[in-house]
Amino acid sequence: MLTDRQLLILQVIIDDFIQSAHPVGSKTLAKKGTLSLSSATIRNEMADLEELGYIEKTHTSSGRVPSEKGYRFYVDHLLSPQKLNNEEMESIRSLFMERVYEFETIVERSAHVLSELTDYTVIVLGPEVKDHKVSRLQIIPLNEGMAVAIIVTNTGHVEKTIFSIPPNTKPGDIEKINNILNSKLIGVPLLELKSRLNEETYSLLRKHLDNVMIIDALNDMLNLPLNDQVFYGGKTNMLKQPEFQDFEKIQKLFDFIEENQGFFHLLKKMPNGIQVRIGKEINVREMDQCSLITATYSIGDEQCGTIAILGPKRMNYGKVISLLNIFSNKLTNVLTELYYGKRKG
Repeated sequence: MLTDRQLLILQVIIDDFIQSAHPVGSKTLAKKGTLSLSSATIRNEMADLEELGYIEKTHTSSGRVPSEKGYRFYVDHLLSPQKLNNEEMESIRSLFMERVYEFETIVERSAHVLSELTDYTVIVLGPEVKDHKVSRLQIIPLNEGMAVAIIVTNTGHVEKTIFSIPPNTKPGDIEKINNILNSKLIGVPLLELKSRLNEETYSLLRKHLDNVMIIDALNDMLNLPLNDQVFYGGKTNMLKQPEFQDFEKIQKLFDFIEENQGFFHLLKKMPNGIQVRIGKEINVREMDQCSLITATYSIGDEQCGTIAILGPKRMNYGKVISLLNIFSNKLTNVLTELYYGKRKG
């Protein structure tokens, strides 16, 4: 059990290190005047904190830095959410005042603004495309043998795919196809489009089309990419941090973030609310020197995505947690209004 004095010293050490990135010594703390304690008293208390595992010595300095145990205690017991300044609040207000009607645009802009406000790397996972439901489908002929299918989903997501059609396809057949597909496939998840087309719509198309060869072409039309939606903000922000000046190491981290499905799976498994993982708690070797803070957002009552902020362990936890709380609530409200015409709550 830490004494009140040790709690205060630990908090001041971590706050100072977050701001300066320099190891903290007893003389530095004594000069600040925050503690109203002598350098010798602070040094003795720091020795106890080091023995208890909350701070540790670096190889290059006589000062001390927080350990992962120290950061964890700080986040769990000492941290207060940081109040944002007027300029930061105005950036957020401006973002969400814009009338945007596409999911991708809202989330992509959110990732960008968050990265600017934090100077960290932001990764936002959207709902899996395969779960999006068709709200409108239209086939438009491009020339005698090609057409484009435009599929708009309930999230505002747009899929466009070009496919071959029989050269002698009549405009009347295209119109009939559009009418039949829209009558049968509205509300169907993208993942189920092919099976629904084969099961429910095939016989109806054969009955009404003059040229049934086009039906085979529709299967090609529905070969859609159904990967997770991932949006990034401030990919190179990590390079601004003194902890990440080793380019080879940071490149491995970037490669892992962009190419490893395990990382996306980790984000998707995050529980509701704000989650803070520090260093080895992330269980990813490439992120041992990082902290990862996540929040989920919803459409209505259904959780649909995760906002993740990746930075050094020396992260401004209070500010990041405040921002994630705001963005989680704002995204939930805006997206719920976009899809259902009403705000949550």
